[in-house]
Amino acid sequence: QLQFVESGGGLVQPGGSLRLSCVASGFTLDHFAIAWFCQAPGKEREGVSCISNSGDTNYAASVKGRFTISRDNAKNTVYLEMNSLKPEDSDIYSCAAGPSFRLCMLSVGMDFWGRGTLVTVSS
Repeated sequence: QLQFVESGGGLVQPGGSLRLSCVASGFTLDHFAIAWFCQAPGKEREGVSCISNSGDTNYAASVKGRFTISRDNAKNTVYLEMNSLKPEDSDIYSCAAGPSFRLCMLSVGMDFWGRGTLVTVSS
């Protein structure tokens, strides 16, 4: 049974923080690039951040300096620390695994997806 499970979403005030987690079961993450994507209803899925199997990272311009991606291969888990949250960050956030860091900010480069966790930023 192969599975990604995201958690950590919820309601937070503007300027607040959340920490999202993505736990893999049934396979090991250590050979994969892992990315976080966001998607609002009716809109295209967009890459937020990605981390390679060796720890290299990439971020969308809109979140650079506010979000931090990390991984703990021993726990088979990837995290997204979200700080200084804005209302426009509100979305469903999904984690995904792919074989190449070069394509990890593109949905077509990812092979396996979680169902997502909802983030709402509102006063």
